[in-house]
Amino acid sequence: MTIICVDAGTTVIKAVAYDAAGAESALARRGTAVSRPAPGHAEQDMDAVWDAVAATVREVAAGAGPVELVAVTAQGDGCWLVDAAGEPTGPAILWNDARAAAVVDAWTRDGLAAEAFAVNGSSAASGLPHAILSWLRAHDPGRLDRSAAMLTCGGWIYARLTGELAAEESDASAPFMDLRARAYSPELLRLFGAEWAERLLPPVRSCPVAGLTPRAAEALGLPAGVPVVMAPYDIVTTALGAGAVTAGQACAILGTTLCTEVVTGEPALDGPPTGITIAMPGGYLRAFPTFAGTEVVQWTCRLLGLAAPDELGELAGRSAPGAGGLAFLPYLSPAGERAPFSDPLARGALLGLSFEHGREQVARAALEGLTLVIRDCLAATGASPGELRVCGGGSASATWLGLIADVTGLPVRRPADAEVGARGAYVAGLAATGAAPSIAAAASEHVRLRDAVEPDPARRAFYDGLFEDFMTLRGSTAGTWPLLAGMRGRA
Repeated sequence: MTIICVDAGTTVIKAVAYDAAGAESALARRGTAVSRPAPGHAEQDMDAVWDAVAATVREVAAGAGPVELVAVTAQGDGCWLVDAAGEPTGPAILWNDARAAAVVDAWTRDGLAAEAFAVNGSSAASGLPHAILSWLRAHDPGRLDRSAAMLTCGGWIYARLTGELAAEESDASAPFMDLRARAYSPELLRLFGAEWAERLLPPVRSCPVAGLTPRAAEALGLPAGVPVVMAPYDIVTTALGAGAVTAGQACAILGTTLCTEVVTGEPALDGPPTGITIAMPGGYLRAFPTFAGTEVVQWTCRLLGLAAPDELGELAGRSAPGAGGLAFLPYLSPAGERAPFSDPLARGALLGLSFEHGREQVARAALEGLTLVIRDCLAATGASPGELRVCGGGSASATWLGLIADVTGLPVRRPADAEVGARGAYVAGLAATGAAPSIAAAASEHVRLRDAVEPDPARRAFYDGLFEDFMTLRGSTAGTWPLLAGMRGRA
């Protein structure tokens, strides 16, 4: 028997087939395009995403035995609107969209964002549904009139597979959920002036299970009625796939977002309004997903004329720690930054540059800047984990893994699986269907880790000082961000 798990990321859709022993037996990938039709906009064609899902599942199913389960995880946040027939009313607006930055800035200045944090544990960001819906109401009300439900990427795929509209608890956690009640909060809807949007919110469910429809079965090449599980969204399933399933365990995703996260037993609602808190089976995930992750690596590669990210790691390895006094603030997203602080005006900077610096120092400074952000996010969790599980495309870099160990002072361990999000969906699927007694039990049986990368004591001490310098430089540079925003407005 075979289990197929889909991991629908922002730029790549993956399907993995697992055999009866839980080993990966087949993998298929399809790229998906992100369109940017206007400055700050980030969108996807919803039907194109579904077509990519269907194609990857067909490919892995073709060589597999009978399929007993399909589990789906996907990118989170954003706004995927459908009409009463379940058809898209326009392109999906993604988690990294910046069109609503001014809305979020106003909420922050007025104190609404901090007030909401005390209920749902998540800071406001332009790619969250409340901000996008507010922007649409002001700029495209006709689309809202045509829409009957607001889904996420995982909800959209689940609807296409099963015909059911639902929001998995993790997807629903921000921005309208009362985390303690695990239900939509009328108080939050009122706070953001979004009572009118309540009709768009699908029912909240934890890892819902439904049968594959005949129409979807034909598209996927599978029998109708196969159980389908909507697993938590990708930053949660990635933690599960890395084996971070109990309170205190930590994980860092080196992907399109740098997401540093810690499993907790209770939601932390009384701290600074930063990061997000997500309901997950048996607890919560305190997470700090940045707006800029491996895209910074790709940007640096283009800047330095490098063909691939592994060349960046090799080049960075030729520079001494500290990059010769060169500091890089990696806040390159047009949406600013959302973790571990929220500022839509945040921008990157390369500081201390002189004729003495070359490509090696720029490469080193870029990786160090990203890694110092991971430490900053880890500190913001308030946790003291004994090790850090690391996954995502960036985890293939031995240079970066060693740097993360030195900067955080923690042993760094990678899962043995190549597709960690899909493994997390597999773990969630087993628990949701009763094939495993719990997520912890499924993870204990099916998650395997590689040997740890240990921090070097001398470099750890050096990076303790560099982290303090990084924080000072960011604080002083932040004062220029409004000025730079004004300059962009005049360009």
